[in-house]
Amino acid sequence: MSLKVIELNDNAINVGDESGLILESLGFALALENKIELGESAEQQARLQPTNSYNKFWHELSMEPLSRHRGVRHLADLAYAQLMHLAELGDIDSDVIFAVPGNFTRQQLAILLGLAKQSPFNPVGLVDSALAGALNTASSESVVYADIQLHQVVLSKLLREGNTLKTESVIQVPGVGSQNFMNLMMELATGLFIQQCRFNPQHNAESEQQLYNALPHWLQQDENDDNSLILELRSHSNVHTAKMPRESLRSNLAQYYEKISEQLLALTIQQDSQLILSKGMNDLPGFVSSISELGDIQVLSRDAVNSACIAYQHHIIRPADEIHLINALTIEGSDSASSNAREPQPDQKLNPTHVLFCNRAVPIASLDIINADKLNGDSAPLSSLVVSARDKPRQLGLIELASDGVFLDSSSEIFLLNEKPVTGRQKLKLGDNLRVHESSDELRLIQVSDGE
Repeated sequence: MSLKVIELNDNAINVGDESGLILESLGFALALENKIELGESAEQQARLQPTNSYNKFWHELSMEPLSRHRGVRHLADLAYAQLMHLAELGDIDSDVIFAVPGNFTRQQLAILLGLAKQSPFNPVGLVDSALAGALNTASSESVVYADIQLHQVVLSKLLREGNTLKTESVIQVPGVGSQNFMNLMMELATGLFIQQCRFNPQHNAESEQQLYNALPHWLQQDENDDNSLILELRSHSNVHTAKMPRESLRSNLAQYYEKISEQLLALTIQQDSQLILSKGMNDLPGFVSSISELGDIQVLSRDAVNSACIAYQHHIIRPADEIHLINALTIEGSDSASSNAREPQPDQKLNPTHVLFCNRAVPIASLDIINADKLNGDSAPLSSLVVSARDKPRQLGLIELASDGVFLDSSSEIFLLNEKPVTGRQKLKLGDNLRVHESSDELRLIQVSDGE
């Protein structure tokens, strides 16, 4: 069987191979008495059975116990059920590359690999989906890739150095996912039906689900003379028709678009950055026109990530015990690609070698930043930095040495880097200081010479 690619984005989980995309599934699950329904079938019943419906099992992937449904122990059970569902629908029984969003934590990646190893297929590689998506399009030194999930937008900053494209940082914009847009548009449509037809489509679960299912079709209508969308819902023997002015739709969506554009502006204003949108971002009504001032915007095809993973498979695939997230790849097809490997690497002497914390210099290799009551001391393991941060999770982040420098990976946790708030993956340089919050002890990046 051929190599398969699974692009994990709960807004549209794509499965493909060398022939192109095979199937698409949504990150919805409906836990019934004797079975779990998944994908579109689960989505189209979510409003009918809200207590049995789940759509955050990829967004919040974990093995924390759940008590809501006796057939589901934790969210990882639902993720595993969807992987099995995809395997059945896509005839996946061989090697698989996973393209995952850059906001996945190390723990979530470990859970994903653990689930995949219990499935009928064999995981052989992990790659940042933003990196894969931008590989064949990136033409600037700075690239920003925007993608939408069910519950958030993820913005990835990528840098091109010579022929190498790598992920520098990842920012999550919560509350502006496709479900947030759907909820907003449902409220708008409901108000119009009440005003124009004296009919409340959310007065019961059946008509609410009908409204939800109909929204995507309404949004696909062509422009007409009065510049309005025609909304029709059937209730028993009655057909209710309302008009939604397109300008009203755009103005209501603008409050969400502003949250995204603020983050995009912050990422692109520092240097002339190329902006690449996923197909899902481009499909948001009026979004592209709302950010037109950001300059040249390119939109990826639905199969862009799949095609790149197939083309670069030999650079992504790893032995079973060496699988890790690939966040840097050399762009092929350039005249200087062969000589790039011989170009001098960044001066390693400029990189920090240790973290100075509580009067202790800790060598950098892979340092977990852990939240605990006891501060770092002689009893702390060399592979960790233990800080005290109230109301924060135990795992705060990671400082690691990579081939191209030293990086902080904080996932969605906010750190102060040189007194400026940052999240995600950030490159660190000599002299940088980090804090978990304003009053916490400082972590300073230093260099200790050999023999000292």
